[in-house]
Parts: sequence; C-alpha cells; structure tokens
Amino acid sequence: MSSSSVKTVESTRPYHHGNLRQALLDGAFGLLAERPAAQLSLREVARAAGVSHAAPYHYFPDRDSLLKAVGTEAMRRFLQAQQTAVEGAPGALERLVALGLAYVRFAAEEPNAFALVFDAQLCPPGAPNEETAPLIAANEQLLQGCVAAALADGALGPADPEALGAALWGTVHGLAQLVMAGHLPLAVVEPALQALLGSATQDKAEPGPRATTPRATTPRARPAKP
Repeated sequence: MSSSSVKTVESTRPYHHGNLRQALLDGAFGLLAERPAAQLSLREVARAAGVSHAAPYHYFPDRDSLLKAVGTEAMRRFLQAQQTAVEGAPGALERLVALGLAYVRFAAEEPNAFALVFDAQLCPPGAPNEETAPLIAANEQLLQGCVAAALADGALGPADPEALGAALWGTVHGLAQLVMAGHLPLAVVEPALQALLGSATQDKAEPGPRATTPRATTPRARPAKP
C-alpha cells in the first residue's frame, strides 16, 4: 500500500465511523486545556482531531460556528459534572454541597471551558439557542430540585426557593471566580459550603432564645424649667 493511500485512510477514518463532529469537539476541548478559546483556530482543531485541514468545514463553516459548538459542548460537560456529583451524594444537604463543589471544581480544572459557558457573545443571557436552551433549563432544574429537597426535609430553614437558589448560585459562582483567579484554593470550597449551609441548618434545628443587642438610646433634651 502506498503512503498516499495510508494518508487517505487515516484522514477519512472519522468519516467512516461517523464521529467527525465529536472528534473535532474533543480536539477543541483538549486545546482549551492549554489556551483560551480566542486562540483556537480551525486548522489547530483539525490537527488535534487527527483529520485534514478541510475536514472541519463539513460541520463548521467558520471559526465562530466552531466556538459556539465548543461552548455548547462545554456546557454539556459542565452540567454532566454537576449531575454526577449530585447523584453520588446521600442526603439533601450533601447534594447541595456536592452541586456547589462540582461547579467550582469544573471552573478550576477547565477555566477556559468554564469561560465559554458564560460567554455572553456565544450564549446571550436570556436568549439561548436551540442547543443550549435545554442544557440551561436542565441546570436550573437541578439546582431548583436540590433546593426544594433541602427545604422539604427540613435541612434548611424556611425560605423562598427561588431567592435561595439565586443566593446559592451567586455564592458558588463567586467562589469559582475566586478559585480561578488564585485568591482561594479549591480545598476550601467544600468546608466553606458546609459551614454556610450548616449554619442555616443549626439555626433551623436550634430555635432557642437569641441574644439581643441593647438598643442605643438617644438622650432626650429635658424640658426647660419655667
């Protein structure tokens, strides 16, 4: 067999197995471990996937369409990491901690992919496309389900589920940003979440009398003597 025929077989292998698009996404995702999405090119992605330079154009007419697809793939993996973590947790409170920890761990281990998930140009807030919409909805339902379960079994004190979910999301996303920036180590996230949620549990379980802080009094002017 000639060398040219060997190259032909190798370059068409993804087509034969029907996995060219996923091979390209996997190649792009691997490159994200080394550089931000802004530095990706179709040529580099093709090389990482082991296909010809022209192969990506069968699915992605330009670089922007590739980045949108990679962003969707990042969102899918982000959701999967959270779902897996929640499934392995034994109780309602543990599921909330596991959910938050998985969120931050993904950001710490895949910072460039995490940045793509929240890239407003690729996925404008409030205007997801037909591929990202179900992923976003599933992620929201996952958080809402964990919050509802924790409230239902008394793991947390009474609160509005929507407001509590927003507060937890904001807290966890803030932790993710701090870990990504190097201001906090990943190791502090789990005990931080346990302390935060545990204090809410303690307030619910021990509703005893609370210490009151004396109110400051403002001296009143005495009426002048006649």
